Amino acid sequence: MRLGNTEIKYGLCLAPMAGFTDLPMRRQCRRFGVEYTVTEMVSAAALCYGDLKTADLAYLTEEDAPCAIQLFGHDPEQMARAVTMMASGEYAGSRSHVPPAAIDLNMGCPVKKIVSAGDGSALMKSPALAYDIVKAVCSAVSLPVTVKIRAGWDSEHINAVEMAKRLEDAGASMICVHGRTKEQMYSGKADWSIIRDVKKAVDIPVVGNGDIFSAADALRMFEE
Repeated sequence: MRLGNTEIKYGLCLAPMAGFTDLPMRRQCRRFGVEYTVTEMVSAAALCYGDLKTADLAYLTEEDAPCAIQLFGHDPEQMARAVTMMASGEYAGSRSHVPPAAIDLNMGCPVKKIVSAGDGSALMKSPALAYDIVKAVCSAVSLPVTVKIRAGWDSEHINAVEMAKRLEDAGASMICVHGRTKEQMYSGKADWSIIRDVKKAVDIPVVGNGDIFSAADALRMFEE
């Protein structure tokens, strides 16, 4: 699988998770075979307002390459401005040694404080806005732009395929699909058939996410 100048030979990626996938954890996971990592979520608004904590979340080193920076927000113009800052490394407190391999846009976080602000998986309810965000970001930088989505908002609104098609049309280079809805949060079981449907619907690479706890699970994900 190729993403810009990055080759992900075996397709093994570390899913980003706030509070967990910081630099030490990403380095540790690379020791065990992870090929590609993504930072914790970085707020586009915080970045644009010069928040110094953002620099810690976005800190990249050569030992952790290739790594994407994950950004969240809901305003296309602000997202475009933030991604330009990330790509250039010109933001408050920046000390990264290497540029990001890609910019990953979070449209899947189900946490209440993120969703209530219109960010994360709230965008699953607004495919047109999601398209505008990806379009704006892709126009602002030459880096690959990837997007993390969920199966849908709830069991009555499964729209991952529609979202993926729109995001591909907007310029996304890769889609990561968590096979749960926003309403499920992290409970229940991820529906991998939805990931399969997305894979069939788009031409860009698709990464499956959800319920991979072992090597056997990862192999089954590839098969399904």
